[in-house]
Amino acid sequence: MRKTIRIVGILSFLSLTITACVQQGSAEDAIEAYLNALVSKDVVRAVNKSCLNWEEGAHAEASSFEAVIVQLDGLTCASISASGAQTLVNCEGKIIANYGGEDQDIPLSGRIYIAVLEDGEWKMCGYSTGTGE
Repeated sequence: MRKTIRIVGILSFLSLTITACVQQGSAEDAIEAYLNALVSKDVVRAVNKSCLNWEEGAHAEASSFEAVIVQLDGLTCASISASGAQTLVNCEGKIIANYGGEDQDIPLSGRIYIAVLEDGEWKMCGYSTGTGE
């Protein structure tokens, strides 16, 4: 009886430990997945890669690229600070949007992306440009 209780206790502890450690990717991965969804014109995926508070913003951003040819160039993201369930991420590279045969570069380095851990998964939750946005 004691042995059974001990085994159940150990298994319960291990199960909780493993569950607590399992997260879907990293904050950087979440931002990269979001940006890839934008240039793929995948509104649903962009919304799914966003936190609840950013879903409308994700829909608007993804929809804004529907009528143009877009691609990501040189995307790399790195965490710059973390506090609890929020991580700030800086990305390098650019989105190249082609409007009627003319390329427009949208640099990513001017934004600080906010990733939050929501329901055990890192999600994009907005950004700051340093200009009050």
